[in-house]
Amino acid sequence: MSVRILALVGSLRAGSHNRQLAEAAVKHAPEGVEITLYEGLAEVPFYNEDIDVEGSVPEAAARLRAAAGAADAFLLFSPEYNGTIPAVLKNAIDWLSRPYGAGALSGRPVAVVGTAYGQYGGVWAQDEARKAAGIAGAAVLADAKLSIPGSVSRFAETHPADDSEVVEGLTQVIEQLTLAGTAAA
Repeated sequence: MSVRILALVGSLRAGSHNRQLAEAAVKHAPEGVEITLYEGLAEVPFYNEDIDVEGSVPEAAARLRAAAGAADAFLLFSPEYNGTIPAVLKNAIDWLSRPYGAGALSGRPVAVVGTAYGQYGGVWAQDEARKAAGIAGAAVLADAKLSIPGSVSRFAETHPADDSEVVEGLTQVIEQLTLAGTAAA
């Protein structure tokens, strides 16, 4: 049985280093681990209980929930916007936290990683993402961390998938998530 990990990227920018980091995770996933990079977060409307009504949930939100429902675990990639989590990632967490107590994140393992321009690699945003996912009911892996500073210069000419130090750190996080995902499945 393989472990299915859904990767959610908190940046919509075409050249996003966090998206590249997610691509590296897909590329270097070990045998028996399937990492799916979710496409479509930009189409998911901001969470609003008035539109989260059974039978009429917006199609983009329903697709996100369906993809999340098929996952054993989640790998969130968070840049840092003004010292905190990007709205698109927070919005995904909000949609996946519902229905209350039975959302797709409930009890499932989550790891948060990322890269940012600053000297700390986006740790504040990643901590906020862990906090939000935990409150949403996820089983957050507090020790599965990877924060890569200086993304603009570090990845100017090298894709994260070709950076051995990044691949090693990412592989360790994926292994931790896989163990937790296997136990949860």
